[in-house]
Amino acid sequence: MKTSTKKMFTITALCGFSFVFGAFITQKLENSPITVAVVNEAEKLIGIDFKDAQADSMLNGLTDHRKAYEELRKLHLDNSVVPALNFNPIPVGFVYPDKSSGFLLDKRSITQMPADKNELAFYSIRQLADLIRTKKITSVELTKFFIQRLKTYDPKLLFVVNYTEELALKQAAQADAEIKVGHYKGVLHGIPFGVKDLLSAKGYKTTWGSVPYKNQQLDVDATVVKKLEAAGAVLVAKLTLGELASGDVWFGGRTNNPWDLKRGSSGSSAGPASAISAGCLPFAIGSETLGSIVSPSTECGDTGLRPSFGRVSKTGAMALSWTMDKLGPITRSAEDCAIVFNAIQGIDPQDLSTISAPFKYDGNQKSLKGWKIGYLKADFDRGRGNKSSDSSTLIKLKELGAELVPIELPKLPYNSLRFILETESGAAFQELVLNHKDDQMVRQGKGGWPNIFRTAQFVPAVEYIQANRVRTMVIQDWYEKLKGLDMYVAPAFSGNLVLTNLTANPCVVLPNGFNKQGRPLSITFMGQLFGEGKILEAAKIYQDATDFNKKHPTLNF
Repeated sequence: MKTSTKKMFTITALCGFSFVFGAFITQKLENSPITVAVVNEAEKLIGIDFKDAQADSMLNGLTDHRKAYEELRKLHLDNSVVPALNFNPIPVGFVYPDKSSGFLLDKRSITQMPADKNELAFYSIRQLADLIRTKKITSVELTKFFIQRLKTYDPKLLFVVNYTEELALKQAAQADAEIKVGHYKGVLHGIPFGVKDLLSAKGYKTTWGSVPYKNQQLDVDATVVKKLEAAGAVLVAKLTLGELASGDVWFGGRTNNPWDLKRGSSGSSAGPASAISAGCLPFAIGSETLGSIVSPSTECGDTGLRPSFGRVSKTGAMALSWTMDKLGPITRSAEDCAIVFNAIQGIDPQDLSTISAPFKYDGNQKSLKGWKIGYLKADFDRGRGNKSSDSSTLIKLKELGAELVPIELPKLPYNSLRFILETESGAAFQELVLNHKDDQMVRQGKGGWPNIFRTAQFVPAVEYIQANRVRTMVIQDWYEKLKGLDMYVAPAFSGNLVLTNLTANPCVVLPNGFNKQGRPLSITFMGQLFGEGKILEAAKIYQDATDFNKKHPTLNF
């Protein structure tokens, strides 16, 4: 074996995670001695210099480490196995924004069936629920209606991985039978929905959008799916995600934007965002690790909620980053987000990362008078293509009674913490690297997952831990800066997106205008940790005073 190859293996060992270049080389690892010269080369990767005598003293320890890595790899860890380390985003001195739990929807008049049944496609959950409750339409009829719309538009939009039609019709019939005898469960009873195909459902494939897993079937219902079904909702489809939760390209092609078929829907919650925008479902469940609800909701003009980390169980969901993954609803309004979130939030004994926290929402509020709302002044001043619409949002919030308070992002280097996600994803999918199945994935560029997973094998365990220590500082700093605010607003894409996915703060992304090409623009309403109630209330008040979320694409294709 060439010396350069030996050096690469040693570099890997020094970096805390070992990297396998092939079955042959794996078998020969024990015959590749770690030498002082190899340690000297490895130093270039970690940026630390050791004297030769120090390097020589490390050799036995490094060799032992490598043997340990090889032994542990033989276990072939399943993606569902979580680390014996639990991320807690709660800062020192934290006080929950909501003192108690409560959920109130605003009062509405009775909904009537539209003259044109196709208009049901863009009705809210509340409107559809009213029609079902008053028996103007059955759940079976509504379920068939949305399944047909999915099948009509999927050939162009590519947002469905698999239909759960048999299950859906059974659940819808059960909902109708329950409602008929007066056992009405609430606003989600009989309402069709879809889930991003990183959530498992018994009897159906869970592909994670990726070639190596396209035939995978997990014999478990995700907790989120079980909670929605317990509320009476009807699962009709597993929806696309960019391969292993990145982008909008999956093994079946690219999921497209209903506003412009030349553009992808963005991702990775590609299918949920596209399907909701096209009026093919009332709501869907997406996920976010670093923008996967915010980005596609922006692209497709939806309203999406990224909850605080720990609010929603991830049991039965693909793990990408154990400390950053979050599940949340994509809908057409803040009120719909509140309805779905209320059903799925809460602790789960099977998910030790879930945190018990009060959730209080009152949909009857009409004014922001007395609210102190921060805004990222530098980001609003800098602007991009959104500057006009974002400024108009600030004006509208002030008109609605809010006091606006300029704030700044932390000075700490939070952007340098992104490799936390990459390291965890490299661990979650190390098996792909070890067995070379990463070669089967669709995107093979430098920025694609295969290369990120490979690169992650070289991250020093010490540096990963140090990054998480800095993360603790960032969480505390941001908590102190937000004290006294009910919430704050931020452009959809800025340093705030990276920051708050690390600090675990929740956000509602909602449309606030259109660009020159007629595509939607968005803004984010950001909350205190576990402050979903406030941002959902504010988003509803804003949407009641505007009509951006009521617009939808013409679908002339």
